[in-house]
Amino acid sequence: MSKATTPPPIPLRLSLVTQTVQYLGDCIRAGEWREHLPGERQLCARLQVSRPTLRTALEEMQALGWLEVTQRQRRRILLKPLSRRAASRPKTVAVLTPAPLRQMPPSAVLVIDALREQLARKAWALQLHVNPSCYGSQSARALEKLVNQAPASAWLLCGSNRLMQLWFQRRRLPCLVFGTSSEDVALPFADANHRATCRHAGALFLRRGHRRLALVLPESSTGGDRESERGMREALQRHGDASLLVLRHRDKAQLCRLLDQALHSTAPPTAYLVARAVHALTVTTHLMRRGKRLPQDAAVLSRDDEAFLAQTSPAISRYSVGVESFARRVAQAVRHLADNGRLASPAIQLMPKLILEETL
Repeated sequence: MSKATTPPPIPLRLSLVTQTVQYLGDCIRAGEWREHLPGERQLCARLQVSRPTLRTALEEMQALGWLEVTQRQRRRILLKPLSRRAASRPKTVAVLTPAPLRQMPPSAVLVIDALREQLARKAWALQLHVNPSCYGSQSARALEKLVNQAPASAWLLCGSNRLMQLWFQRRRLPCLVFGTSSEDVALPFADANHRATCRHAGALFLRRGHRRLALVLPESSTGGDRESERGMREALQRHGDASLLVLRHRDKAQLCRLLDQALHSTAPPTAYLVARAVHALTVTTHLMRRGKRLPQDAAVLSRDDEAFLAQTSPAISRYSVGVESFARRVAQAVRHLADNGRLASPAIQLMPKLILEETL
């Protein structure tokens, strides 16, 4: 009988509470807070964790003898900071967004969560800053205040516009655009290859006999949306009998009106490529409401993917990028940015996989 061997240890998955304890301890050792911790609301906003998670972490720190609760319910710091030579601020990746996590697309939340976990394995911290003021026409002052109050080793810019990107470029701060950067901005970015994806989608529609195509984009288009339109037009270049109608909308009501106008035109589209997953759901249900059979009367294809698209009836055809692989590439990039100040390659572009379902 062969001798039993000891199986290799299972990789540890750090809980969010453990990550919170580690980060707060690192900040205290680095001397960021000397006498008392900030209030719970401020800490929750900074770390983007729930109050129960924060309180559990604080209870662990009290049990370790790092904190004590005073009569005024303030948490006094007992853990001593390191000497100036030994003290070093924990490496931090700051994520800047215009909206809280609950309002982000589910796939973006999954990427950020996976990114947080992968950074924690390297003893790095992730902070999420929700600051709509940084996205307005007068964003410079808000950005200056933010980077001074919350210095970071590298920045991840979500939903960023051209003004924000130019500001970070001028300041030469290590940052990565989560999406496609503007044409005149030389910042590294991470995104799906929307141009190649939409060129593939256009060619696919054409092979299936569609000649009147529609591209559905939000009115506040990003660099990725502009690349999407270029890809579609490139697919149609050699087909003189094909046409492309671009439907730009600001909300669901306007999108439905634009769809009705297109359906009542003399040459209504027979194939729709929709940039956002949630808008692909709107397009699909509205076409069915108007009596269109999918895909016999109209084909619908979503450029982006969300889990709910697989649960619709009919299931919506879509392009999908693996969240884990994307988060891994982003984590590697921001760590390299923080350590070196720049990336060897200015773009991280992943080619999505086509998932053929019932609407195509």
